[in-house]
Parts: sequence; structure tokens; C-alpha cells
Amino acid sequence: MSPQLKLIALDADDLAVISTQVQDARVQTSDIIWRQGEKRLVVGMSRLDWEQTLEGEAEPRRLVAALRFDRVLACKSRNIDLAAPDKVLDLVGIEFHPEGGRDDEPGGSALLLFAQGGAVRLDVECLECALTDLGADELGTGLGIEGEA
Repeated sequence: MSPQLKLIALDADDLAVISTQVQDARVQTSDIIWRQGEKRLVVGMSRLDWEQTLEGEAEPRRLVAALRFDRVLACKSRNIDLAAPDKVLDLVGIEFHPEGGRDDEPGGSALLLFAQGGAVRLDVECLECALTDLGADELGTGLGIEGEA
């Protein structure tokens, strides 16, 4: 079994590493949790264990993981039906766009892009993102990790 990941991103290059690890993750709409008062977005997901897959294991394995963004000023979504909490979205990746297009600026926007054309845009004071594995996804469905952060 691969060791569980705990990654932190403080710049666009770090976020690219996290984006690679969450590619093809399954996210239920109900597991996208915006905590406006805390300036935090938490996304529960079932992600592929890419390390195990690259080691040549025949059966792909999924892990339950939490993706957290801190210092979030605003959170907006497009083409995501929040009235359908059981809808499963496929995460394609995450991009970071610095404020004003200048890499020396700490703030900007993080975009979570989904295969079905949905997107979540986070305007951040500065990029602070963490990916933490929580364990094996035994069921491969229903994440139900609300409250994890």
C-alpha cells in the first residue's frame, strides 16, 4: 500500500503537483463545503491512488481525500447544480491564475475544473492549499466526509 499523501501548495508550481494527484477524482456536490466565515473551501473526494497505479497494480485503488483552500475571499461555481447533492462530478484538474497575471503577486484565482463543464472559482488572498489522504475508499461511492477539514 502506498503511503498516504499530505501535500501543501503555496504557489502555482506546488498546486500543479496537487492537481496531478487529484486528476480523475470523483466529487459529490454535497462534499464541496464553502465555509465563508472561515475563508475556507473543503472538497471531499475519492481520488485515484496514482502511486499504486504507476507501480503496476492490476486493480486501480481509490482513496478518500480532503482538498482544502484557505484565505478564500470569494467562491463561485458554474454549471454545478447545488440542488442535486448526490451528483458526482469528475475533477479534471486545478489551475492558478495570479492577480493581474503577475507571478510576484500572492493573490489570484484558483479554478477547479470538472469534466462535465462545471467549475469552481476561488478568489484567494494568497494560495494556501492542502491535500490530505484520509484512507482507502472501500465503497468507491458516497464520500460523506462533511466536517473533515
